[in-house]
Amino acid sequence: MVKPISKIASAIAPSATLAISALAKQMKADGIDVVSFGAGEPDFDTPETIKEAGIAAIRANKTRYTPAAGIMELRRAICNRMKEDLGLEYEPSQVVVASGAKHSVYLAIMTCCDPGDEVVVAAPYWLSYAEMIRMAGAIPVEVRAEASAHFKITAEQLEAAITDKTKMFMLNSPSNPTGMVYAKEELEALAAVCEKHGIYVLADDIYYKLVYDGIEYTSIASVSPAMKEQCIVVNGVSKTYAMTGWRVGYTLSNPTVAKAMSSYASHSTGAPATMAQWAALEALEGPQDSVEEMRKEFEKRRDHLVERMNKVPGVSCIKPQGAFYVMMDMSSFVGKTMYGKVIENDSDFAQLLLEKNLVATVPCASFAAPNYLRWSYATSMEQIDKGIDRLEEFIANA
Repeated sequence: MVKPISKIASAIAPSATLAISALAKQMKADGIDVVSFGAGEPDFDTPETIKEAGIAAIRANKTRYTPAAGIMELRRAICNRMKEDLGLEYEPSQVVVASGAKHSVYLAIMTCCDPGDEVVVAAPYWLSYAEMIRMAGAIPVEVRAEASAHFKITAEQLEAAITDKTKMFMLNSPSNPTGMVYAKEELEALAAVCEKHGIYVLADDIYYKLVYDGIEYTSIASVSPAMKEQCIVVNGVSKTYAMTGWRVGYTLSNPTVAKAMSSYASHSTGAPATMAQWAALEALEGPQDSVEEMRKEFEKRRDHLVERMNKVPGVSCIKPQGAFYVMMDMSSFVGKTMYGKVIENDSDFAQLLLEKNLVATVPCASFAAPNYLRWSYATSMEQIDKGIDRLEEFIANA
């Protein structure tokens, strides 16, 4: 009899949203008019100049292995973009290019954390964070912020969560799923706690270009020299340039961490696809007008979705400041009977909304935000209106 798989692999939880996502996909495949708000990616096409750069790289036979940390041209471009956009100065040797920002987060955790270490995570958080921490044998420690605090934790909460086992603090701003953005003074307070305890900070800045209402974005790595030394900045081209499928992310960190991450990558995946790296180079160095056009369109959609959602009886949301998600509070329906079924949690509500009125959303219990549904406005105004119309009908006819 074959021996069992590893304990770490056995403990990885499947996505709590998998059943609803699978059902929505099957219904669409069957020709049913499902309106989906589950997308974690822009609905815009990759800009033509970037696509052409990828094609040109293939035609120029730029198809062979690259250094594990990525081509030097791309690493220089990343340094230049981070300096221009965030005021952060790094050397190319401090950049490690990986197969998407998700892979970058994973590499950072695996590089910095030992089994038994604790990693404090600001919640609500993207559901993969906790599983990645567990995959390293480390322990996720959740610090939750409520809607009344605009889903942002305080320095006092962070301080209370830190023990002698704490190795890292993970922060995502703008946040998936809340869309909230930490202000500079909030980041300075959090940074002071991390500096005091000498812990790493993983700053997931992947949505940094998608901020609204004239907000000036600040990366926590920029608040002090000490914080920059302790920080591993995660970023990429997926959200900013509508390049999710190209799989190019990157980290910027101190030389010791960067060298170790590069070694880790060299013995696991190697660098991302060579032609995708050349396309990413064009994204970072080429015209940036498409980024602002996309941002403006997302802001319009956000305003429209929030206005309409807050007029629906029984549900509500706060206006997000960035990314492209809205968190809908459906807690008023918990314990009530809808269509003959008692609603016990967000998954029950989401399942019924899909089955009865063909609207696919993401239940947020696995994001550490029970009784919320995440709606992505990476979709058209027409689809937003259709989805809210159906939500109103769903509630009115229950």
